[in-house]
Order: sequence, then structure tokens, then C-alpha cells
Amino acid sequence: MSEVRLIAESRTEFGKGFARRIRRAGKVPAVLYGHGTDPRHLSLDAREFAHALKGGANTVLTLQLDGGEELALPKSVVRHPLRDYFEHVDLLLVRRGEKVTVDIPVVLEGEAASGTLVLNDLTSLSVEVEAMSIPEALTVDLTDAEAGFQVLAGDVTLPAGASLVTDAEALVVSVQNAPTAEELDAETEAAEAEAGVVRDEPQDESEA
Repeated sequence: MSEVRLIAESRTEFGKGFARRIRRAGKVPAVLYGHGTDPRHLSLDAREFAHALKGGANTVLTLQLDGGEELALPKSVVRHPLRDYFEHVDLLLVRRGEKVTVDIPVVLEGEAASGTLVLNDLTSLSVEVEAMSIPEALTVDLTDAEAGFQVLAGDVTLPAGASLVTDAEALVVSVQNAPTAEELDAETEAAEAEAGVVRDEPQDESEA
């Protein structure tokens, strides 16, 4: 897990107009909340925040704020859908030693057996873990896995002291026999028939 230091500035102005102004100044509007405290409105340097997130979505931020320090975990990061800048960030206060619930990416390692197809049903698992010990990813080894191999959420190895929040019976990944060319053609024809697509039949040269 990564921990990054950021300078956070308190702000007392709100609204869309003010948010646009601070974004033009290269900052990100943010709200810090948690532990029963009143929400605090902040601004973060956009470039430094983008660099911090390179360590993963579950990076713990050490905010230098009003002469002190606060630990925070990004809970909601909103980006503009077209221009790809940060519109707003929600930050959750955390304490060393406390547990938080986070979604951790699942990473597949190794190659399944030849002639098989890997189906990845879940790309992340919800886990309760100590705030300062959040892993960057959970790994599933597929090395030489044969058709019929499957991994449920409860089979995935978690860090010491962590507990699974996702349903333990939820399917994470499975390995199946890869379809043959004939099976793919049959599926394509069935889909076309359902969609009402008519194929042009090859013309017999004797009828030309």
C-alpha cells in the first residue's frame, strides 16, 4: 500500500462557479469527512493528486492541513467524462490501526492450459482491512489451469488480519474449453438468424 503526503488548503467558498475557478488554478475541490466530524471543504493540487493516485485507488493520503496532519482515503474521485480532469474528490478520514472496507483489484497471474478460455467474472473484491495495510492487488494464479478450474471469492488469499466482505461463494474466475471454429460458426449463424440476417448463398456455377 502507498502513502503519499499532500498539502491541503481549507476553503470557505462553495458552488459551481468557485469550483471552476479553483480548477482553472490547477486545484481539485475536495471534501474531508468521517469519525463524526463536520465535513471540511478543501482544495488539493491537481498534479500532485494525480501523481498520488498512480499508487492505486486505495492510496492513503497524509494531508498537511491547518498546521497538522490527517490521514485520508479517497472514497469518490469524479473525473470529467470528456476532458479527463478531476471535478471533485471525497476523502474519508482514517486512523492508524483502524479497519476500513475497500475494493481491491484482482490480478490474474500465469497462463492457463492451452486450448482453454479464461472468464474473469469479478475484477475486484470488497475487503475489510487495516487502513495502513491495504494491498495494491489480490492475485489469482492460473498457471497451467485446466478446463473446469474455478476460483471463488473465499478461495482468494487475503492479507493477514483482513476479512472478506464480498460473498465468499461469488465466482471470481473460471477456465473453460475454448470453443472450436465450428462452434463459433454455429453461434454466429444462430445470432444472425435471431436478428433476421439473411446470408447470400454461393451460386452454383452450373446455374450461371
